Amino acid sequence: MDDKNDVRADVLRPGVPYVRGWSEARDAARELANELRLLGLADDFAYLQGDVNIVGTGHVRLGRVTSDAATRLKEALVHGLCVEIGRLPCAEEPARDDRPTPA
Repeated sequence: MDDKNDVRADVLRPGVPYVRGWSEARDAARELANELRLLGLADDFAYLQGDVNIVGTGHVRLGRVTSDAATRLKEALVHGLCVEIGRLPCAEEPARDDRPTPA
């Protein structure tokens, strides 16, 4: 961890909103865990947790994940992006070729 902001909050500083950052990270981790459960990946991300750094910024830690689990998560994300792209207005109109047809 090269950046001082990425250090765990082992030493608390006065005036830093740790609770808010941690609470937001905890909520985000719970939402992600619910989505991973729907994908059948909950057991692969057993160490998922919300955390906070020394400046009060919340982070979601995925924990130790196998390469297979990471690949399956990547595939789910790619699939979801493809579905969302297919819903864009520009994706609904078929491409038109206005060039004249050769005789």
